[in-house]
Amino acid sequence: MPIGDPCGGNFCYTDEGLPESIFMAAVPCKDIGRALSFYNGLLGMDILYRKEKEAAVRRNGATLLLRISDAAGTDTGIFLGVENPYELHRRLVDEGVVFVKEPHRAPLGVFTSFLDLDGNIIHAIEMEATLKV
Repeated sequence: MPIGDPCGGNFCYTDEGLPESIFMAAVPCKDIGRALSFYNGLLGMDILYRKEKEAAVRRNGATLLLRISDAAGTDTGIFLGVENPYELHRRLVDEGVVFVKEPHRAPLGVFTSFLDLDGNIIHAIEMEATLKV
């Protein structure tokens, strides 16, 4: 008997309650102020709040939770949607950001990968990308 059907009748699941999007992703960091200088200062993300050991930033639909962690310096697996990965690359190279992957076409679209100030790998992919089979 499904939990949502206390009487045990015929219950048919719908799409209700299933994930619709990623609400937020966490990024480990060693220093909140330094992380904010990167995500707010270079990536133009608005600061939603700031505490001693965490902060949240957002730009359009992308929200990141920056948290003090010993795990800083990892591949986050986060792909930020950008209009043009080549323009992002040009802009961040001008700011001295280190790229681990130059912009290139992949099955899901053009993407690039770079390091934040804690050595975390952040990926950026074109928002209008379509699956190329």
